[in-house]
Amino acid sequence: MRCPFCGHDDTQVKDSRPTEDNATIRRRRFCPSCGSRFTTFERVQLRELTVVKRSGEKSVFDREKVMRSMRVALRKRPIDDDRVERIVNSIQRRLETLGENEIPTKVIGEMIMDHLSSLDQVAYVRFASVYRDFHEAKDFKEFVGSLSDDT
Repeated sequence: MRCPFCGHDDTQVKDSRPTEDNATIRRRRFCPSCGSRFTTFERVQLRELTVVKRSGEKSVFDREKVMRSMRVALRKRPIDDDRVERIVNSIQRRLETLGENEIPTKVIGEMIMDHLSSLDQVAYVRFASVYRDFHEAKDFKEFVGSLSDDT
């Protein structure tokens, strides 16, 4: 692992332990060149995922983008960050176990919508407004009306 401070290529692991959810390994590292200490997190990646956008453009799956999208939808809502982390881990695992290397954005968006619908209705509507590209107030009204019909 390269030192983020001096760029030295050979750092030493001083301590390793799993995180609370056992999905990541936390490692404390030491750089013998500059003496700096830093922490890294390692996560198991079952397969390399490629996201296929609506335009046909392809990009590497970025779990941080999923995390940011959920955090924007959940902004100022009473949901713990650890819970969001667990949901994103769950979504990533489900995607990796689908057996496909190329995943349409629609699949990812629907997984996020499924989790948000049971987690927080306000965040669900916020995410849907962007994901389903609402243009007018009537789009919100129709969507919220469909929520009322489901309950």
